[in-house]
Amino acid sequence: MSVATLHELHRPLGSTGLRVSPLGLGTVKLGRDQGVKYPNGFQIPDDDAARLLLNQAKGLGINLIDTAPAYGRSEERLGPLLRGQRQDWVIVSKVGEEFADGLSRHDFSAAHTRLSVERSLQRLETDFIDLVLVHSDGNDMAILEHEEVYATLAALKAEGKIRGFGFSGKTVEGGLKALEQGDCAMVTYNLNEQSEKPVIDYAAAHGKAILVKKALASGHVCLSPGVDPVRASFELLFAQPGVASAIVGTINPLHLAHNVATVAQVLRGH
Repeated sequence: MSVATLHELHRPLGSTGLRVSPLGLGTVKLGRDQGVKYPNGFQIPDDDAARLLLNQAKGLGINLIDTAPAYGRSEERLGPLLRGQRQDWVIVSKVGEEFADGLSRHDFSAAHTRLSVERSLQRLETDFIDLVLVHSDGNDMAILEHEEVYATLAALKAEGKIRGFGFSGKTVEGGLKALEQGDCAMVTYNLNEQSEKPVIDYAAAHGKAILVKKALASGHVCLSPGVDPVRASFELLFAQPGVASAIVGTINPLHLAHNVATVAQVLRGH
């Protein structure tokens, strides 16, 4: 039996001109094991294990990788790990949240936004990042209306340092506002939490991109016996035409293969 892959199932990332796999690899677990909301503890994989995971993801047809400065050492590890493979990956990073000594802090100023993107470019060993999202602290409208981060990302896009920008927020109002000027919104959407669906619908109607975080409810979802929660989650997600890709942060090769096989089945209608 052939292994199910996502190579033939890549889809447009809104109007950015980028095509992405319907499953993206989240990399918080490559860089940070403090202050993360997962039901079970985990160990940050070493370089050999991380390289195997990235190679497995690529082999399964995943081309989207999600990172952030707030993910500890994730970006600086990905640079060397992805050396020589830049053309194989669509890289998403973030601005606005810093994580140090077990604590998060936020800075949405123009100066910090520019510094953060320049630092991400260095860490990731690339001269452009495909998509940069604002890592919201939850005050979505205040950030979009009163901070300089969004205008600064638009300028960085015009300079060619990023190919697209958007917002990873927590409210419907913020997601809708972010899509007016931006290319992408990252929303929470899963079996437990569907309040941001209006943002997905807006994106579908306006040719904008949606990335889904917490697609599997960060491993917390519980269903009736005999129902595969992964399949049920992906059936819900991919019934929404606005959704480009779901970001899943597993470091378990078996989970990754199962997720890919399930998405392939759902999208092929099996």
